[in-house]
Amino acid sequence: MIGKKASGRRNRKTRSGPASIEDHSGYSIECISCANLHLCQNSALYDGYQQITARLFVKFADTSKLPLGKRALLVHTQPMPNQQTRTETVEVAAATIVIFRNNDAGGPPELLMVTRSRTMSFAGGAAVFPGGRVDPADFDLAATLETPLPHDEAAHRVAAIRETLEETGLAIGMSGSVDAARAREARAMLLKTGTLASVISAMNWQIDLDAVLPFARWLPKNEKLTRIFDTRFYLANLGTGSVDIAVDQTENTKMYWITAQGALDAAERGDLSIIFPTRRNLERLAQFTDFAAATRDCARHPVRVITPHVAERGGEKWLCIPDDVGYPITGEALANVMRG
Repeated sequence: MIGKKASGRRNRKTRSGPASIEDHSGYSIECISCANLHLCQNSALYDGYQQITARLFVKFADTSKLPLGKRALLVHTQPMPNQQTRTETVEVAAATIVIFRNNDAGGPPELLMVTRSRTMSFAGGAAVFPGGRVDPADFDLAATLETPLPHDEAAHRVAAIRETLEETGLAIGMSGSVDAARAREARAMLLKTGTLASVISAMNWQIDLDAVLPFARWLPKNEKLTRIFDTRFYLANLGTGSVDIAVDQTENTKMYWITAQGALDAAERGDLSIIFPTRRNLERLAQFTDFAAATRDCARHPVRVITPHVAERGGEKWLCIPDDVGYPITGEALANVMRG
């Protein structure tokens, strides 16, 4: 588990579990090792100096012993004898962004992708688009913006913009004086303060939510999983803008520009690992000759929630999606599917 002051933002560089609770010390505690926080009954609490063994919800007040400002780790250990547990599924709101840039060779647009660290619990080692969980601070910032968008949608777009700056160093969705040098400064500030609101205030920027275009929304349903991601995908166009990026080296290990078809070809060669939603999205993105074509396609196919389902084809189980949401390939043999 990760602990942080409840008034701040959690340490995003250690992926946490699906939920959090607060004790009287003011720390917000989130699980990184137990898939379901509320069922973890036997854990070990570390703060860098001492170890406190406690039963969650029984001796949880022991977190008050933690020095302020220290990171607390609550790590799931072996269950106690005869301990009864049950499984419940928690949905996590997430936002992912597909960033286009012009291809210098004159071919299809290139897309920014990252390879996730193999230590990550979700999609470890897979090639994905930048993005992550929507934080409470994203909703807070969205509430201050003048926009006709629903609050929930605005918060997801804020999260997509924040995650892009945090993970890649690109300041997309910003208006004002934005260049590579200021983007580096903004990224450093974001990593230090943990809030996008403080960054845009210090940089005298404004958030342009219209700069990110809704593309898709994926929500898997799987009773075997304790955590699933309700992920909204967005598109953004860098065009020929200034590019100065660097991988964060925590959640991700590599970052690169690649065409959609190039990524699919690399996956076929075994050079990239791609989970089911990313593969389907790449197949759709490979149809676009430029960002304008992608924009027209989005207009033809308004965002609907896509929930994959298992169907039988020719005596074999396939994982499928609806055939009327804009995707050229709508199924894959279940035996071949890579999941997160």
